[in-house]
Amino acid sequence: MISGIPFSLYYDDNDVIVLLLTGMSTSLLGALVWFFTRDADKSDIGKREGYLIVTSGWIIMSLFGAIPFVIHGSIPSYVDAFFEVMSGFTTTGATILTDIESLPHGLLFWRSITQWIGGMGIIVLSLAILPLLGIGGMQLYAAEVPGITKDKFHPRVKETAKRLWGIYVIFTALETILLMIAGMTFFDAINHSFTTLATGGFSTKNSSTAYYSSPFIQYIFIVFMFLAGTNFTLHYFALHRNFSFLKTNDEFKAYSIFIIISSVLIMIIHHPHLNLSLEEKFRQSLFHVVSLVTTTGYVSSDYENWAIFSRMIFFVLLFIGGCAGSTGGSIKIVRHYLLFKNGFLELKRLIHPRAVIPVRVNGKAILPEIISNVQAFFILYILIFVLSSIILSISGLDFLTSIGASATCLGNVGPGIGTVGPVANFSHLPDLAKIILSFLMLVGRLELFTVLVIFSPSFWKK
Repeated sequence: MISGIPFSLYYDDNDVIVLLLTGMSTSLLGALVWFFTRDADKSDIGKREGYLIVTSGWIIMSLFGAIPFVIHGSIPSYVDAFFEVMSGFTTTGATILTDIESLPHGLLFWRSITQWIGGMGIIVLSLAILPLLGIGGMQLYAAEVPGITKDKFHPRVKETAKRLWGIYVIFTALETILLMIAGMTFFDAINHSFTTLATGGFSTKNSSTAYYSSPFIQYIFIVFMFLAGTNFTLHYFALHRNFSFLKTNDEFKAYSIFIIISSVLIMIIHHPHLNLSLEEKFRQSLFHVVSLVTTTGYVSSDYENWAIFSRMIFFVLLFIGGCAGSTGGSIKIVRHYLLFKNGFLELKRLIHPRAVIPVRVNGKAILPEIISNVQAFFILYILIFVLSSIILSISGLDFLTSIGASATCLGNVGPGIGTVGPVANFSHLPDLAKIILSFLMLVGRLELFTVLVIFSPSFWKK
């Protein structure tokens, strides 16, 4: 919160006192909590405690993160402010703000910071800079990074977190420099870099990235959205000049091919009659596909007015997601890859019932329990999407808005369809709908099980 004060002073805004008071009071309360629990026995922190700490940690961060907006008056409703900040920390990018550019620069910076922190994860950040969690660190890391595998490039989780954040900071600084070279101000460049690498999608402009018509700027966004949607383990290997994953990593290949094919299909279907160059047609299609697949949620035009086929693809993209180990949300490419591959192999097993035909990813056989976990995740994901869509429709939303809002918030994407489309926002939704969608954002960001396990009776039994 305090980090936004320099921008408030530079632009002579009226949010300096608000950021100072809320930042200091939050720090003071945190220090008091730490002081009275500093002698606690950390040896009791196991998996269940890890799940509870992660889930409650994200909720508490959002509850406090909303306070500056309410005190300043830029978002008078606490429910709206909580929705906005939960959208930030979960890198969803859904907003209730109707005039973003009217916010003071300090609060805008804090809004972007919430996504930058949430992109790599609040708990991963704490593991990198606060070695106070002791031996409970691995449990917290596993709870917050619950993908297919927990790729670590160092045996100590704290060192893994530091390397993750190092790569994250390098990419953020590089994008900021490139955006400034392309013509952005430092303030706009750093804010958009924060939200691009976090695959969050918050912008400092009312029209999002459509405000910038420069092809150079759009290509910068495309490249860094793509990088943010890639497993950060692969970035670590690439920075150490190990590019073997380009040939051996099945998920990365599927991720790249899927984006190219989807972009070409949309270009062919939507743009044939438009008076645009071939490059511009491809760039528009590629921009929106990468934005939605990586769950960044940037928009450069209103795809609700595009061809029906294109809109259908865009809705499907809300359920795809980037690579495991990326800052993206939704189901993730690797889960889709495993489901499809297991489905096709099941046909072979029907023909050869005695044959042992394992599912292989990157040349390695996948354990049956992992396949079972992926299937359970997919079923739960679709079930939550259907149930939340029904509940939202009961609260008064129309069909398209109900399914669009559920899909985009559960997938941490941002723009949906219906009245929450790419050029609209969530301000008109009732408070009940915003609370439900805030919960969906949290469930989606922590990949279902971390949150849902807390509601199971067995979680509370010894």
